[in-house]
Amino acid sequence: MARVFKYKQVIVVRADLKMSPGKLATQVAHGSVASAERARRGKQEWFKAWLGEGQKKAVVKVSGDEELRELEVHAKELGLPCGLIQDAGLTELPPNTTTVLAVGPAPSELVDKITSRLPLL
Repeated sequence: MARVFKYKQVIVVRADLKMSPGKLATQVAHGSVASAERARRGKQEWFKAWLGEGQKKAVVKVSGDEELRELEVHAKELGLPCGLIQDAGLTELPPNTTTVLAVGPAPSELVDKITSRLPLL
């Protein structure tokens, strides 16, 4: 029987940046931690339930910065914890390049309203 997760986090990556695998992994981790910390402080019930379920995550992609920022607006409208990450510009990207948006942890049905149409990375 498949395990049912009531909570999840989705990290949305800009596909247009062509980051190296290491850079991509780092940016996804930054987003995940930032959004989880926002949930821990502001949506403690969601955060604790997500931790207890095993911290379900998915990584998806968008075409560019504009689409990423639109998703952030929608996430905030729904009251979802989120973390928009801007790179410091020390290695591959110019300073302040927006790289990822993490949404959740939050109830899966709310996160899906923002991210379900996006393809997996």
